[in-house]
Parts: sequence; C-alpha cells; structure tokens
Amino acid sequence: MKFQHFIRSQKRRADTNLRDHDMQWDFWTLSPESAHQVAWLMGDRGIPKTWRHMNGYSSHTYMWVNAQGEKFWVKYHFKTDQGIECLTQEEADRLAGTDGDYHTRDLYEAIRRGDHPSWTLHMQIMPFKEAETYRFNPFDLTKIWPHGDYPLLKVGKLTLDRNPTDYHTEIEQAAFEPNNMVPGTGVSPDKMLLARVFSYADAHRARLGVNYTQIPVNSPKVAVHSYSKDGAMRVQNVSDPVYAPNSKGGPSAAGERHPTDSTWETSGEMVRAAYTLRKDDDDFGQANTLINAVMDEDARTRLVSNVVGHIKNGVKEPVLSRVFEYWKNIDPEIGMRIERGLKGN
Repeated sequence: MKFQHFIRSQKRRADTNLRDHDMQWDFWTLSPESAHQVAWLMGDRGIPKTWRHMNGYSSHTYMWVNAQGEKFWVKYHFKTDQGIECLTQEEADRLAGTDGDYHTRDLYEAIRRGDHPSWTLHMQIMPFKEAETYRFNPFDLTKIWPHGDYPLLKVGKLTLDRNPTDYHTEIEQAAFEPNNMVPGTGVSPDKMLLARVFSYADAHRARLGVNYTQIPVNSPKVAVHSYSKDGAMRVQNVSDPVYAPNSKGGPSAAGERHPTDSTWETSGEMVRAAYTLRKDDDDFGQANTLINAVMDEDARTRLVSNVVGHIKNGVKEPVLSRVFEYWKNIDPEIGMRIERGLKGN
C-alpha cells in the first residue's frame, strides 16, 4: 500500500492538478525509510544528462536457481557504457523550458545514427542462507547491498539498436511486469515486490484489456499452451478441449520437466514477518554513507543547493521543520547547512 501512497504524493494535487513540494516533503519526512532514495534524487545523479548516461537497477531482490537446484538472492545492476553524466538544476530548468522532448529525441537520434547505447549487466549474488543472518534485511527495498559485502559480477550486455516504427503499438502498449518469470528465476520475500507481482498485471488489464499479452509487443516469442480463453479483444484462436484435466489429447503441464524450484515457500523464516531489527536496519545510515563516503565536498554543496531550492518552492510549516529534522538525522552538518541556506544565514 505504501508504494501507491508514495507515488500519489509525488504526482499532482486533486484540486489544482499542480505538483506540490509541500505534499512531497510531507510524505518523505513521515516516511524516514525514504532517506537514501531522496539523498540520491537531490544529489548530482538525480537529473541524468540523457537516458543513455544513467544506470538502471532492479532495486528489488530476486531469486536465481542454478542447474543443481541451489538458490541465491540477486540484485541487477545495468551500468551505462556511455558513462555517468548529469545536469545541474539550472541546466535542467533551461531544457525543460526550451525542449520538452529532449530525452526522447536524444535516445531516438543516437540509435538512428548508429551510436547504439549499451549497458553492462552486473549482478550481486547472495547465498540463500546468508539472508537469515545478514546485518540488515536484504529484502528491504529501501536498502542497497554494500559492494564490499557482495561485489558486482559481470554477466552480459544490453544494447538498444533499433527504434520503434510505431510509438503507440511498440511503446505505449508495452506491458512490463515483474511476474514475467522464466525458469530458474523467482521473486524474493520483498513485500513491495510481492505486491507489484499482482498490481502490475492488474494495471495492464485495466489499461490494455484482459488479453494484453496477445498484443504483439507483449506476445511471447514461443508458443504458450494455455486453457485461458475469452475476454475482450482475444485475437488468438483456441481449439477444443479448453479445459483440464481432459482425455482428449489436449496439452498438459509437465511438472517433472519444469519443477517449481524458484520459490521460498518452505522457508517461512525468510519472510521476516517477525524480523528482529539490527543496527544497520536504520533508515538514515546508508544515506549518510552516500553523502560522506561517495560524494565529495562539491557534490555535497550541490546537494544542499538542490534541497534548498526545492523546499523554497512551497514547503511550509509544519512540514518545513520536519524537513530540517529529516536531513539532520541523515547528517547533522548537512541538515544545518540546509537550514541555514533556507534562512539565508
């Protein structure tokens, strides 16, 4: 439930249809687990120069199962091969006013001229049992796994080498969803991921219709044998029998060929429903590390400037005082600098 509330706080007001910074900070300061993400958003990488110059992350923890049936927890990291490049707030403000299609045009033209953007996929891999005793909840969406604990392992490359020919059919009607699992992969006990497994498919049914997987951009590359039928806009023909079990020679599941091994159902402790918090499960620690161990002083100065510029635009009491407290909980010095910056000291 918290995911949809988060998204709504960042969208537009019901009365004015305008964005509201006070509404954003109201949610953030009442949800301190947002600290690491907000520190990232307000830092240099919050505004990528282009879509080609930013990384992509799974955020969620997933499961991989090898040929021997051994289970592992994993996180995906798509590292841009173009390098990280970002815009300042001033540059972004200028571009927003002069070219609202800047990012779309940049990606389209790069692919058209043969400058195909690519990302190298790296994985973090945690042995299954280590999740039980790891120093913080490894399924917590608001946490990253330190690379010192689980180093990045290079796996492959993603390259964008073709533009769409019809933006509506190939992009607008695309229906990505985390419940599209191939054998050997699975989800983790991340509660928000489990909610998304249901909610994304539900959103597609509402947006595109119950047979959205029959739209060409969403159709699998190999035949799917299913007894699902009917519903609006079904375009693929079926043949009898359309039920199971049957004795008419219809397709049947081959459970022995595709065992359900990528689950954690028998490991109830992994759900961490009664999880005992550890020291590193705090809300602000990773945001503090990001600011003090990753950012240099110039980056911290820009972070302070970005936050001050954002909260100047409509954030008022009592939310404003919570903003100062929020940043002081992340880092006392940064919090003081933000407060002084707003008050002009």
